[in-house]
Amino acid sequence: MSDTADPEEQIDETTTWPDLAIGLYDRLTGRNAEIVYEFEEMSVDVPSGTGDDVEHANWQLDGTVRVTTRERE
Repeated sequence: MSDTADPEEQIDETTTWPDLAIGLYDRLTGRNAEIVYEFEEMSVDVPSGTGDDVEHANWQLDGTVRVTTRERE
């Protein structure tokens, strides 16, 4: 990529899922965009904290999360 490229067109390399989600949201905000996540029988073990001896809560996800962006008037 050249140094003269438009910053809007530059895309940094993402290394984590949260970075990817934030990047998508930032890129689409103000463009009347919609991000839809659909989950079918997804299971997530959510830790109660950090460290070796933490407990986990098991969350079951089955449905849709919809994020809609729009410009303020």
